[in-house]
Amino acid sequence: MATKNNIMIVRHRLLKELVKLWKERSLIEEIDRLPIKLSPKGSKHPGRCCIHKERAVWRYKSLPLLGLDMNDETDELTPLSDYVKMALGRDASSAVKDNIMCVIDEACSSCVHTNYEVTSLCRGCVARSCMHNCPKNAVRLDSETGKAKIDHDKCISCGICHESCPYHAIVYIPVPCEEACPVKAISKDEQGIEHIDESKCIYCGKCLNACPFGAIFEISQTFDVLKAIRDGQKVIAIVAPAILSQFDATKEQVYGAFRQIGFTDVIEVAQGAMKTVETEGHELLEKIEEGQPFMTTSCCPSYIELVNKHIPAMKQYVSTTGSPMYYTARIAKEKYPDAKIVFVGPCLAKRSEARRDDQVDFVMTFEEIGSVFDGYGIELKETEPYTMGFTAVREAHGFAAAGGVAGAVKAYLRLATEREQESNALQVTNLDKKNISILSAYARTGKAPGRFIEVMACEGGCITGPGSATTNKESKIRFNKGLSKEEEHY
Repeated sequence: MATKNNIMIVRHRLLKELVKLWKERSLIEEIDRLPIKLSPKGSKHPGRCCIHKERAVWRYKSLPLLGLDMNDETDELTPLSDYVKMALGRDASSAVKDNIMCVIDEACSSCVHTNYEVTSLCRGCVARSCMHNCPKNAVRLDSETGKAKIDHDKCISCGICHESCPYHAIVYIPVPCEEACPVKAISKDEQGIEHIDESKCIYCGKCLNACPFGAIFEISQTFDVLKAIRDGQKVIAIVAPAILSQFDATKEQVYGAFRQIGFTDVIEVAQGAMKTVETEGHELLEKIEEGQPFMTTSCCPSYIELVNKHIPAMKQYVSTTGSPMYYTARIAKEKYPDAKIVFVGPCLAKRSEARRDDQVDFVMTFEEIGSVFDGYGIELKETEPYTMGFTAVREAHGFAAAGGVAGAVKAYLRLATEREQESNALQVTNLDKKNISILSAYARTGKAPGRFIEVMACEGGCITGPGSATTNKESKIRFNKGLSKEEEHY
């Protein structure tokens, strides 16, 4: 979450209501009436054409929250209750979709189909450079007004008319999700609906939070987790260090809420981060001794997707050290061999990492777990605190913020080897087009201004991830406050 907006509120409300029905054991019986409950007769819905459209959107948005996507709908008359039965009846193998996110067709209908439009600033000039330079003859003169007009059926959004207009009368109208995507993984299909190209997507989640109509959803595993708990299975939550930034309560109270839901145990991913720091620190020194010019971190799964799909030349410079999730999952499995392991954090891309890790069964975001807390009626500040059996060092908790990984590695090297100065750390935070270009240049030339490069997809680090339960501003304040309470150090 970047800033609070109605899309986030709506998404939270819908999942909260679904979880509430689940808790009351009436999800199958009551879900068909949920769109009507959320948009009752007589209600107004600015931005939608009518109440029936809004109810249809509620219906379709329920599918990814149940762990399904638009391809699971074969008949528009199929009731939501049938989809609940489908979701709850599947086994673990069929629960994993090929795609991590999906686009809600019914909600994706209001953005422009072409990116250029003629404004009232057009003077109907004699030069008509917009017409003469258009490669598709999409610009013509309106016989009534004498001004330029764009035929959107012919327009290919090349922008030549925009560049050639002497009055700047032709404006560029962005499509927010396309603008936000740093790797051009999202574009309109033949029906004018946005489509996510899995071969390009790095699961950074920028499109999800950029869409002003809430048309992009992650495919949730919330009900797979809740079902496992209700079936009596041991379910262990491994919680990312960014938890310090998410809720207006102590982390012990939040862990108590996990226990109240029915999780068998809660283990901090900061514990695994300590293993990452130790291993990565020694790997860095080895690479320096071998003469490798630089090494990047490997903790951010979105960055790993970027390397694999867009910058293959960078692979040789990426650390082989496992992420904190990787090591924590093995700690959890050693303690609970027959348990289901659920990573909980702010990251969508962790779902792609989990697919490669047979020790992690499910992934939930902080936004999802926050909705579960509310659906269960849990007041965090009134929850009985749950204290960890193992306390990680402050530096490991600091992984969640930009500079945290580099800072922890430096601290470890200073203590263990007295070779801190050799790290010469550099940060690349926020995988936008500019920073991707910089990383590509490092890979192409084999040169970088630092020996150790920390790469994080999200601006400010994991604390501002797309699956956060709070705003960027609140995250930073809460994280700094929570981190200051961690007493253990290297």
